[in-house]
Amino acid sequence: MSPRRRLAGRALAAALTLCLLSVGGAVIASAQVPVVSRAADGRLDAVSPVPGTILRYTLDGSEPTHDAGAWLAPVEVPPGYVLKVRAFKPGGSPVGDVAVIETPLPAGAVRMPSTLVPVTQNRDWRTYDWVDRHTAAAALMRERRPEIVMLGDSITHFFGGDPPDGRRTGVAEWDRLFAGRRVVNLGYGWDRTENVLWRLTHGEFEGVSPDVVVVMIGTNNVGLDTPDDIAAGVWAICRTIRERSPSTRLLLLAVFPRGERPNPSRDRVAEINQRIAAFDGRDGITYLDIAATFLGPDGTIAKDVMGDFLHPTAKGYAMWAAAMKPTLDRLLAPGRAAARD
Repeated sequence: MSPRRRLAGRALAAALTLCLLSVGGAVIASAQVPVVSRAADGRLDAVSPVPGTILRYTLDGSEPTHDAGAWLAPVEVPPGYVLKVRAFKPGGSPVGDVAVIETPLPAGAVRMPSTLVPVTQNRDWRTYDWVDRHTAAAALMRERRPEIVMLGDSITHFFGGDPPDGRRTGVAEWDRLFAGRRVVNLGYGWDRTENVLWRLTHGEFEGVSPDVVVVMIGTNNVGLDTPDDIAAGVWAICRTIRERSPSTRLLLLAVFPRGERPNPSRDRVAEINQRIAAFDGRDGITYLDIAATFLGPDGTIAKDVMGDFLHPTAKGYAMWAAAMKPTLDRLLAPGRAAARD
């Protein structure tokens, strides 16, 4: 065979090996693109083109990185959102190209807030594995059938209890507060409202009926979403819990203050709290604002209360427990469910 024929043959082979994936109008050229398919219910599923890799995805149009959540179940892409999914090696290196699918927003329609769109995450991978924690938490909820659930982000995660992984700052106070009770910690570092919604609808609240769920979430949405949208996410979390367990009472905590001194982030937190305070008395919700507990007379947060001016120290967790305990005890009192609801 002549050199020219060999070169032509190789070019043809390369062209045949290279595949063109067209999803939602986007065309991506690659031999290693996740295969995306749509189920009858409209949700999407994806298969990695490379054995042994993990699919990670985003819904905001950004490129998937090791910080993006793992693809664990079929994904719903609401109108106006762009799904991007890519394969990654277990160590975090990307493999191949990105599959893209866009769901157009009809003319005149308003896009659903991202705070309401369930999605996984992996932002705190240096500290703990989100997927491993979810798997352990879902199993523990089924096994322990807790009386009390603490639900939130890293501020709750670091308190203590089970499942134990990552940082645990307030263990001694946790053990004192919940002595003799069946309790599960569903706090996850870096979670936002949308991540909590995913967890609640993917195994962490199946067939369980806690007496009380303590909810404190939203600080990781500050700066990304409007106070109205964050409050909508908090309400959706409360409604999801009540739909799955109508007898459960909800102790909804105000989002804790952040920053050593008064600052714009605190102002946004105050706006969120103003909105979620309106949920008090609705659908089994008791709202409790203990923010002032952590503040000095001049509005500052002491370093021995919150070491980074966001996450409580052991002393800060003791202050949280003391401020919350009277309301929690009242909600746990026999007959409280019937009286409240």
